[in-house]
Amino acid sequence: MSRRKNKYIFAPDKRYREYGHRVRNTVLVVLALAVVLFFVANFIISHQVKLVSMKLTVLNLPEDLEGYSILHLSDLHGAELGQQQAAIAAALGQTRYSCVVMTGDMLGENQETGPLLDLIALMPAETPKYYIPGDTDGDALDSWAHGSLSVYTEWADLLRAAGVTILDRPVSETRGKGTIWFVPEELYTLDLDRMKEIYQGQLAEMSRKATGLTADDAARRRVLEYELVRLDEIRTLREQFQPEDIQIVLTHTPLTAEYIRELAVWGSKEETFAMRYASLILAGHYNGGQWRIPWKGAVYVPELGWFPDDELISGLSFPDGIPQYISPGLGSDPHYGNMSGRIFNPPTVTLITLTRKSTRQGG
Repeated sequence: MSRRKNKYIFAPDKRYREYGHRVRNTVLVVLALAVVLFFVANFIISHQVKLVSMKLTVLNLPEDLEGYSILHLSDLHGAELGQQQAAIAAALGQTRYSCVVMTGDMLGENQETGPLLDLIALMPAETPKYYIPGDTDGDALDSWAHGSLSVYTEWADLLRAAGVTILDRPVSETRGKGTIWFVPEELYTLDLDRMKEIYQGQLAEMSRKATGLTADDAARRRVLEYELVRLDEIRTLREQFQPEDIQIVLTHTPLTAEYIRELAVWGSKEETFAMRYASLILAGHYNGGQWRIPWKGAVYVPELGWFPDDELISGLSFPDGIPQYISPGLGSDPHYGNMSGRIFNPPTVTLITLTRKSTRQGG
């Protein structure tokens, strides 16, 4: 007897296929939503400027400098965070500060100054503003013939006209009996006598062929004369440092504990102008790692490798016992190559207030 054909023989396979399609479609929808949420969340985080406020204990802080506050900015890289830097203005609000320190790489591509000048315009004109160039900024001095007799590059002249001090020598502020110095880090290792000898030699060589000087030679001569005056001023300023003075060190690239220890050995024990007297080091350079994983940290930093310790690239640490604050920065560094932009890494400005009182952050 023949078996009766089951007309539903393929029905289970069809149901399974339909179920499989639904599962795949659900997975695809969930993944698509996750991608959308990722980009939306990152857009919000990476375009909303964060203000970090912290107090730093300086045990020998003069009473008249209690509450002195530093607005620390770094690594804008020409980023436009809202029209005329509106996002930065919103983060700052009515924040007050005693001075502004910019630790380099604030210019845009081809040394564009527009976004940086918009940022500077947000600050009170009377507030002191100090700038040290970063590695993408280039030199502030121009030894080639250009459209003026200034020793500065065009970008440096524009910043100076906006009230910014291009810091190439120590600068001090005094409040009552308290004095605070802002010092470019490289001055601690500068051999004044040797450099003066070199510049004088170059200048003497130019003088021997004065009749054949080109426009570039004339520009170079102006820079050499400027450098000789600068060296003499640095020598005079070094002698004015007192043990009770506060020294704030400015560097674009963060300093390591090993380097700080080398400076301590290099300097004279009797000299007051020395890294061992530093109360705070301000740095930038790493942009907080640029691409970050929430609750994990930076993915990759060209100079430090994969998943570096956060204390090496941002925030407050104490290399060889000296407080160093590394700004997470504001923009995107081209040195990261294909890792352009900021991922889960909010642009950050920092307000550091000096105090003699014990604080948890100040350690």
